[in-house]
Amino acid sequence: MGKSRIIALCGKGGVGKTSVSALLVRCLAGSEGRKVLAIDADPSAGLAASLGVRVKKSVDDIRKDLVSRLTHGRRTADPETVRALDYELFDALSEGDGFALLSIGRPEDEGCFCRVNSLLKDIIRDLASGFDYVLIDGEAGIEQINRRVMKEVDDLVILSDTSVKGITVARAISKVARENRAVDCRTIGLVLNRVRGEEEVRRISGDIDLDMYGWIPEDDSIREFDLQGRPLVSLPRESPANRVVERLASMFAD
Repeated sequence: MGKSRIIALCGKGGVGKTSVSALLVRCLAGSEGRKVLAIDADPSAGLAASLGVRVKKSVDDIRKDLVSRLTHGRRTADPETVRALDYELFDALSEGDGFALLSIGRPEDEGCFCRVNSLLKDIIRDLASGFDYVLIDGEAGIEQINRRVMKEVDDLVILSDTSVKGITVARAISKVARENRAVDCRTIGLVLNRVRGEEEVRRISGDIDLDMYGWIPEDDSIREFDLQGRPLVSLPRESPANRVVERLASMFAD
C-alpha cells in the first residue's frame, strides 16, 4: 500500500459540505480494493447520519479520558498508554460499506491540551496510513485552516453555494491556505453546490481565482432524503448530484 491520499472538504456552513462528503466517500469506497477512512472534523457531527453509521466514541471522548489519566496519574504518556490509545481509536471506528468513520467530536473544555492533542494527532496519522483514501469533512468556516489542522492535505476541496457569503468564505479559505502556507496541498479547487443554471457558474468562475473542479445542480432527492432522515449513501446513483460527485471522485482515484 502506498501513501494515503488525503482529501479535505471545507467551506461556509450550510452549503452542503457534509452531503457532498458522504457521496464522495461512497464513490471512493466503490473503487475496487480501496479502503477509505472518513474523518468527521465538524463539531456538528452530521457525517455519520449521512453515511448511515453510528458513532460509538469520538476522538474527543478519548482525549478527555487521556487528560483525566494524565492529570490524576502519570504525567507522561508511557508506552502502555500509547498502545491503549491505539486500541481505543481502532475501537472508535464505525464500519460502513467499504469505509470506516472516525468522529473528532465537539471539544468544549477550556485550557491548553497541546501535549494530548499532539499525541492524538500522531496516532490518527498512523491510523490513516492504513487506508488508501482519507476524506476529511472539515469544520464550517476558516478556523481549521487558520489553526493548520489541515496542514498535511493532498487535495483541498472548497465547497460553496452560489451565494455571495459562500463565495466570500471560499475566497478567504483559498487566501489563507495559499498565502499563509496553512495547507501543503498539491491541488486546490472549488466545487459549486446547489446550482440552478450554468449562468451562475459562468458568473462565479469569472470572478474567483480558483480552479473549478465542477458544479452540482440543485437536487431535490437530497432534500427529500434529509427530510426523511435517510442516509445519503442510499441515494440513487443516477441522481444529478451523485453523477457529478462520481466525476469528482475519479479525479482523486489515481
